[in-house]
Amino acid sequence: MIQKSPLLAACLLLLATLSSEVSADGLVNEDVKRTVDLSTHLAKITAEIVLSNQGHSAAQNFILAVEAELIPHLAYIGVKGDEEEDGTLELQQTTISGQSGQFYKVQLPSSLAAGAQLKVKVEMTFSHVLKPFPTHITQAERQLVVFHGNHYLYSPYPTRSQSTRVRLASKTVESYTKLGNPSKNEDVIEYGPFRDVAPFSEDTMKIHYENNTPFLTISSITRTIEVSHWGNIAVEETVDLRHTGATLKGPFSRYDYQRQSDSGISSVKSFKTILPASAQDVYYRDEIGNISTSHLQVLDDSVEVEIRPRFPLFGGWKTHYIIGYNLPSYEYLYTLGDQYALKMRLVDHVYDDQVIDFLTVKIILPEGARNIHVDTPYKIDRMPNQLHYTYLDTFGRPVLVATKNNLVEHHIQDVVVHYNFNKILMLQEPLLVVGAFYILFFTVIIYVRLDFAITKDPAAEVRMKVASITEQVLTLVNKRLGLYRHTDEVVNRYKQSRDTGALNSGRKNLEADHRTLTNEISSLQARLKAEGSDLADKVAEVQKLDGQVKELVYRSCQEAERLVAGKVKKEAYIEGEKTLTGKRQELVSRIDSLLDAL
Repeated sequence: MIQKSPLLAACLLLLATLSSEVSADGLVNEDVKRTVDLSTHLAKITAEIVLSNQGHSAAQNFILAVEAELIPHLAYIGVKGDEEEDGTLELQQTTISGQSGQFYKVQLPSSLAAGAQLKVKVEMTFSHVLKPFPTHITQAERQLVVFHGNHYLYSPYPTRSQSTRVRLASKTVESYTKLGNPSKNEDVIEYGPFRDVAPFSEDTMKIHYENNTPFLTISSITRTIEVSHWGNIAVEETVDLRHTGATLKGPFSRYDYQRQSDSGISSVKSFKTILPASAQDVYYRDEIGNISTSHLQVLDDSVEVEIRPRFPLFGGWKTHYIIGYNLPSYEYLYTLGDQYALKMRLVDHVYDDQVIDFLTVKIILPEGARNIHVDTPYKIDRMPNQLHYTYLDTFGRPVLVATKNNLVEHHIQDVVVHYNFNKILMLQEPLLVVGAFYILFFTVIIYVRLDFAITKDPAAEVRMKVASITEQVLTLVNKRLGLYRHTDEVVNRYKQSRDTGALNSGRKNLEADHRTLTNEISSLQARLKAEGSDLADKVAEVQKLDGQVKELVYRSCQEAERLVAGKVKKEAYIEGEKTLTGKRQELVSRIDSLLDAL
């Protein structure tokens, strides 16, 4: 009799335990129809599975498995029930001892009774599983890629029958594995059906084919959402984009690229980014400035932006750009009292079949937001909250920061941010503006009105007094010269009306007003002399010249009386008046020169 070692006994016990765990629920894959879509740079695997419960009790859930080598590339996994009302079924990651791979426990919409069957649809999306081969190509060559997968559905349950359909990007296929004598028709390869496949079966599927679709990958994207309770939500995305296809070998010829339609066929000239329908004020720029080659098209349900980089993207090439836009807050911000809920996409549609290696989302809430809570449609990595300062902020706006790796189009879903906000805080910014202007004006008033000098400057005070006295002198001298012009008008009226009384009255008024103004100017002259200003001499000169002007004005009056009385002929009067006027203008010009010197 052969004696078993303790180690061998333990291994047999472990295998028996694993076998009972896997098959205890009695589930069997009756029929599996897989579709492997390799028409883009993503691998999209869809499996329609007919589950059969061969056990003795109802099953509440079943297990999905992913091969170990595909785990780093798994971007999305989802399961839908056969009925429309079932919707997407809940997944929870689990483990199976002794088996490699990643496992998910799927909760069934209702118990699967013994002997019953259920149809489910499994969707998986893998990124970076298509490898360029050769890895370097010239501008004129086409791009070939290699896919490594599994001919079978990797499952913990036995499979009665399964078939696999592989859809390629073109009908040009260099090679593919021939398990089960597959059939090929144009860009489709059919494998199977395979019968009675054991659990956890693996057999490498390798397909080498032509794929010139855009191998675009967003290396990193930072999405900033700034919420304002004044009616606007500003969104800005900073994108680092890279062509992850076969690297361009040799020089790039712009001439060949434009002349030949198939030159650089795997390169990317442009792509479409889809924004929300209410997006406005869209901008698209890089470090150099605005990129004017972009186009914007407003549709009924979205806004399409044709992103055209400054240069076409070949394998290994990359670009960096910023795109931003504004949204009305009433479409995304919901409120009930002081409770607010922001419902927006965690990531936008950047291009078809997008792949995002690393995403950073920053949601900037209004200053004063508190009790912040985030509901996400899938797991994200929350970073510590930050503070953001902008115009008129005092203690900073709270910033929610989250990151996630390996995203695809399935991740374009809404995130809901709940927070509380006291509406009275909306008056903070207007009050700050009013207060700032009030302080500014008050400071200017104090600065202008008050003298902050520690000691007084006597010379400055003297200059200010002299300037004030001089200003008064100028005013009085101009008034006095105005009296002479008024007297000229009286004389002209006298020559026409011959009214001696009016002339004498005009002379009396001139004498009285002239005496008053002259006395005031003399008083100001004395004050200038007392202040020690040399301008007093100039004022004295003005007084002297004014006396001569007054004498000439009186002589004009006398000559007018002689003309009216017939004592002088008109020709002689005109000639004499011309002489008097010339002398008078010369004196007035000298007075003006002195006034300018003051």
